[in-house]
Amino acid sequence: MDALRSLQTGEGIERRYVIENADRSVGARLSGAIAMEFGASAPPGFARMIFTGEAGQSFGAFLTGGVEFVLVGEANDYVGKGMGGGRIVVRPPINDAGDPHLLGNTILYGATGGELFCAGRAGERFAVRNSGASSVVEGVGEHAAEYMTGGTIIVLGDVGHNLGAGMTGGEVFVYDRGIGVPAMVNPELVDVHRLGSDHPLLMEQGVRLRELIERHAAYTGSAVAQAILDDWHAALHRFWRVAPRADVARIENQREGTVAVRG
Repeated sequence: MDALRSLQTGEGIERRYVIENADRSVGARLSGAIAMEFGASAPPGFARMIFTGEAGQSFGAFLTGGVEFVLVGEANDYVGKGMGGGRIVVRPPINDAGDPHLLGNTILYGATGGELFCAGRAGERFAVRNSGASSVVEGVGEHAAEYMTGGTIIVLGDVGHNLGAGMTGGEVFVYDRGIGVPAMVNPELVDVHRLGSDHPLLMEQGVRLRELIERHAAYTGSAVAQAILDDWHAALHRFWRVAPRADVARIENQREGTVAVRG
């Protein structure tokens, strides 16, 4: 609650903490206090909290606007659970050996807004029931985007099986490193297609995709993201977009209309 007064008065504040696995639901009290005073609106001030260590379950749960949590280390399950705003940034420590696994399972469960950028991999059931948060992560396990109804997820690495099961909204972009993304997708409600087309809507998606990856690189210092940006034209053709069939059909119908007009 160190930040509450600054948030109320319109000031900016930055605090640093060491965090341990026993520290759970860090940020929930602060977000609750902000919601009690400002409702769904962001507070006039801004708080940036920098944590070093290993966070326990539900780090950044119910995070709200005006707050940024930066974790240098790793976190357990349920990071960003129910978050409605704000930003979570997770990056590995300087002495990390590479290809870090930084987040546990069920990240962004039930999130309605906000952003999460992680310069490492996450476990299973990433973004389950997400309805509005945006995120960039560098690998996820099985059942990602399960029952997702909104938001944008970008995976700059491998995904597990059953991607998009029960997904009825939002979109997932996956950078294909050769695993064959279509084989990982649950086809019951979603379709998957390549980006890089000259279709206007697909080009628009590419612009939005690049903007989020640029933000990811800026916030996390990710070498993976920077390598993709450095060779963007080639990288764009390696992305797949996973979205509900109705959304994919809308794009295809508009593509056909554009082709007919040109013809």
